[in-house]
Parts: sequence; C-alpha cells; structure tokens
Amino acid sequence: MGWVFRDRRDAAQRLVAPIKAALGAREAPIILALPRGGVPLGAVIAQALHAPLDVVLVRKLGLPGQPELAVAAVTDGAQHRIAINQDIAQAAGLSGADIDALAEPALAEIARRRALWQDGRAAIGLGGRTIVLVDDGIATGASLRAALGWLQAQGPARVIVAIPVAPRTALDAIRPLVDQVICLENPLPFHAVGAHYADFPQISDAEVSAALDAQLQTPSHRPP
Repeated sequence: MGWVFRDRRDAAQRLVAPIKAALGAREAPIILALPRGGVPLGAVIAQALHAPLDVVLVRKLGLPGQPELAVAAVTDGAQHRIAINQDIAQAAGLSGADIDALAEPALAEIARRRALWQDGRAAIGLGGRTIVLVDDGIATGASLRAALGWLQAQGPARVIVAIPVAPRTALDAIRPLVDQVICLENPLPFHAVGAHYADFPQISDAEVSAALDAQLQTPSHRPP
C-alpha cells in the first residue's frame, strides 16, 4: 500500500478547508491536539484559523509485550479517566486492576510532560467553546476516547474531531461522542498510522514546547 500523506504538515493543510466548512461563520474555535504527534498538525491548523492551541494530556497504555498496541489510554488529572479497548484487554486476560497498574507509570509521564510543556502557562478555558480536537491519525481510538471523556467534563459547547486517517471501526466508536468527525482517509487495509505517511518522524518534547510557545507569541493569542 502506498502512503497517503507526505508528512504531518501536508495532512494538516488538507484538514483546514473541511474544518472551516464545519465551523459556523462566527465560531471562534480552540484547537486541542493529542501529543505528541497531533501537535504539529494542531499548530498548522491553529495558525490557519487564527485560533489558540493547547494539548490534552493523554497517554496510551500499551499491551505488555506489544507496547504499540493500545489496550487503554489515560488522561491527566486527580480524577483521571481511562478508556479501555475491551476486546484487546479481554483477549490478553487483563483485569481492571491490571489496567490500573499499567496507568501508574503513564500518569507519572503525564505529570512530567505537564511540567515541561506548560511551564507555568495557564490552561485555556474550554467551557462553552467550540473545540477542534486533532491528532495525526487513530488506530484503536483509545487515546482519543480518553481525551473526549476528559473534554466533555470541561463543558464545551461543541466538539469537532479532525484526523487525517483512521479505520472505519474506530470512527464508528467516536461519532456518538462528538458533534462532528472529519476524517480524510479510511484506507483498506488499515495499517499503523505511520504507514500512511511518507515522512513520520517522532516528535520531541522540545518541538511540542516550541509549538505551544509559538502560538502564545502570535498577536491574537497573547495573554492580556
């Protein structure tokens, strides 16, 4: 199978037009990206829409022995949320207690990322706002579902999920949770997200911090 997108920037640029079409004429959205891979897309989209950018602190919980296969995902916060891929957990014989144990180091990594990426930066208020939630693609959808559980507790007015590539099964699980899903490609067969990009490098902590800092420096996003 050939690749679909040149790189994350190419994917983000292709998402801009359908996102604009989905937004009301007077809607001022907030772009939320899933780290790390969603942040380069979020930065491009936020710049195109003159919108603020922030991240959802969520971490995939890989299956023991197969860390790239998500058995669940966990979000930040004292009342953290875990989204479980039940079919994978059951096939692996993992109990709820096993998932909780997998979440402990993930929550420690989330705390590290919060301190590094936010660096005293105030979180953007999401209540009553239109949110465009962005990632570079989804496979099982666990991270996105965990992020959506956290996001709904913030009281947004409207949630649009925008992703370049995903399998139809994952999209079917997400659609009931949001107001709209924008997905550019549903290739068959679906491989790992990175297989659908010609260039798919790992994103560093420094790149995430730089993207968030750059958004704060744009004239329309500077704090008062």
